[in-house]
Amino acid sequence: MSAKQSEKLDIRKVRRHLRTITKHRQLVFQHCRRCGLFWQGLVHDLSKYSPAEFWVGARYYQGDRSPNDAERQATGASTSWMHHKGRNKHHYEYWTDYNMGETEPKYCPVPMPNKYIIEMFCDRIAACEIYHKNDFDRSQPLAYFDRCRTDQLMHPETAQKIRYLLQLYAEKGEEAFDIIREGKEGKGKKTSGKKA
Repeated sequence: MSAKQSEKLDIRKVRRHLRTITKHRQLVFQHCRRCGLFWQGLVHDLSKYSPAEFWVGARYYQGDRSPNDAERQATGASTSWMHHKGRNKHHYEYWTDYNMGETEPKYCPVPMPNKYIIEMFCDRIAACEIYHKNDFDRSQPLAYFDRCRTDQLMHPETAQKIRYLLQLYAEKGEEAFDIIREGKEGKGKKTSGKKA
């Protein structure tokens, strides 16, 4: 689909986008609940229904990838994504601040609390389930993480923990949610949702 075609807003795209984000939220809720994060799963990504995110998402709806990517291609930036990442603590981009220890203060990543790392883990799995549909397999969230090299933009501790959880899921599948809830995911890498 070309950028010009993506920019048109019609009722089919609105319905499909609404269905996609609602299904995504349902999957994240199910995964978070299994990890012991009921409330976080319940309120996950509510900002996607705000006008700033919803209408842009519907206009650039793709079905097989994030509408934010299409908006970036068409305009050079995603206003929807900038709105979203600033309101949702499960995105590592939220966790940046000035490093005041430097001569010139600059933005740098700070460690994410464990409960948000677990929500990010659930979010990444659900996104792969949505976009890969029937072709989904449990190695895809880790492969996507490795392919995008986002670990270079995260605090090293956050990158280590999310990679560990995605690896656990790639190896154990659905059992990973129970392992996380029970806090048995490994010494030195405590990421249980119960303690943040």
